[in-house]
Amino acid sequence: MPRSLRSDRPTKLPERRGGAAGALVAFLVIVFIIGAIGYAMFSDRSSGVKVGSLITQPVTRGPFDHIVLEQGEIESSSNIEVTCKVKSQSGGGSGGVSILWVVEEGTRVKEGDKLVELDSSALEQKLNEDKIGVITAEANVTSAKALVEQSKIARQEYLDGVYMTEESALRSEILIAEQDLVKAQKALESSQRLAAKGLIKSLQLEADRFAVANARNQLESAQGRLKVLQNLTKKKMLVQFDSDIEAAQAQLSAYESELLEEKTQLADTEQQIKNCLITAPASGVVVHANRYSSRGGSAEFVVEAGATVRERQELIYLPDPSKMQVKCNINESRITLITEGMATKISVDAIPGLSLKGRVSKVNRYAEPSSFFSSSIKEYAVTIDIIDPPESIRTGMTAEVQIFVEQLDNAVQMPIQGLYEHGGKMYALVQEGPQKFRTEEVAIGATNDTMVTIKDGVKEDDTVVLNLRDHLALMDLPEVIAEDNSDMREIANVDEDRQPPRGERPGAERGGPPGGFDGPPGGGPGGPGGFNGAPGGAPPNPAAIVQRMMERNDTDGDGSISAEEMSQINENFRSRIQSADTDGDGAVSRAELMKMMSQGAGG
Repeated sequence: MPRSLRSDRPTKLPERRGGAAGALVAFLVIVFIIGAIGYAMFSDRSSGVKVGSLITQPVTRGPFDHIVLEQGEIESSSNIEVTCKVKSQSGGGSGGVSILWVVEEGTRVKEGDKLVELDSSALEQKLNEDKIGVITAEANVTSAKALVEQSKIARQEYLDGVYMTEESALRSEILIAEQDLVKAQKALESSQRLAAKGLIKSLQLEADRFAVANARNQLESAQGRLKVLQNLTKKKMLVQFDSDIEAAQAQLSAYESELLEEKTQLADTEQQIKNCLITAPASGVVVHANRYSSRGGSAEFVVEAGATVRERQELIYLPDPSKMQVKCNINESRITLITEGMATKISVDAIPGLSLKGRVSKVNRYAEPSSFFSSSIKEYAVTIDIIDPPESIRTGMTAEVQIFVEQLDNAVQMPIQGLYEHGGKMYALVQEGPQKFRTEEVAIGATNDTMVTIKDGVKEDDTVVLNLRDHLALMDLPEVIAEDNSDMREIANVDEDRQPPRGERPGAERGGPPGGFDGPPGGGPGGPGGFNGAPGGAPPNPAAIVQRMMERNDTDGDGSISAEEMSQINENFRSRIQSADTDGDGAVSRAELMKMMSQGAGG
């Protein structure tokens, strides 16, 4: 046993040495790892970034598609609109006619198939009234025609009967009167010869003379009555007869017009009754012309039995399946990118895997009406014609439209997340090494939802940082120069001559100096009516206040407020400005005002 023990010791000593060496190596490895980690943490802390948190991607070159993606609705570009042709029966034109039956939406119909049946009961009642009106008008026309004929016959009766009879009678009377006159003249001549011989008395001679005079008067009377008959009475009677004829003809024309109107109304009523049965003018798929409110999407009118429709109101659409289009609304921020003729790719949600081609055919110049619940952002309607539309698509289906605004074959591009806007310019952070970065101003071109093309600034294969907002400390951005708005001051002072005098401005009413400078709220340097301090009671900026004082009161722009200029300032505030005149020259310079303001702020 002791020997064996002695023989075992030499073999165990090397094992202990090897274990110690291994422990030493492990210790050194651990120390190295801890040192490396510490160095890495120290270096990361000193550089301000953990390299492992960076998200980077190289700038690439290749084809680029600038796409505007929108949702739209499929419709036909050539819709046959079936409207109500039945006229309103109310006096005000606001009434309508009820629907008795309508074909179901989505039904395929052929030309001549019944689409809508309207209520014609009121029209049928009106049809009976129109028929009675036509019969009455026809009777009036017949009576008027008879009166016209009677008037013409009466005229002819007078010319050929009464007038001729009266004229003949007067001519006969004239002949008799002429004979009596001749006889009386001969008797007078005989009496005169006998009286010369003394055979008859003078009394008989006078009687014969009277008989001649009477016969002559009778002849002249008959001749006068004939002349009156021919020249006056005949004309008077003809005028009367002609007037009667014209009056009868006018009455006939009125009755004929009334008859024509009654017949037209009867025919129109018959046509209206026919219009109550609406048939398909061509083959197609029925789409009801329902109308929805733009405010809440609720239905304002639904084509169904019992609904009241007006004349010319749309009832049915029969779209042409060979001429389909997509109508979508584009946000105002992207509508300027869209022009007519741009190529589009269309996918239909209801038909997976279907891809169609299209072309922009119309871009509206005016925004779509916004509803009560919509935002103030405007949208513009864009119409896209579908090239070779298949029969499987239908009106009303939702479609996704990709409008290809610009397509580049070989463009330098990078993810849009790698850009940072600063001072109106775009910047990218390029990683040149593990802890080496550079900031590049980039000029961008076409963009889409994920990528942006680069015109200048970064090159192909440059590695850009995408999560810039987490590592803005790595960027070397230039100082943003404040925008110069001095031109606004000129605009505000254009009508300075129209302003009230300095002593009458609102600043004087609250104790502030007209044309001077206002103090901070609640007092401060200058007291109430002194300087206009920062909002919330923050200390005022002396340089800004002095600048404002000089702008308001240095009217001649010579860099100081002269005694004449100070005379225009409020009296209470004038003494404070005059107290800044340390050199006693009667004028206050910018430096003297700054000194006064600094002392006031320090106090």
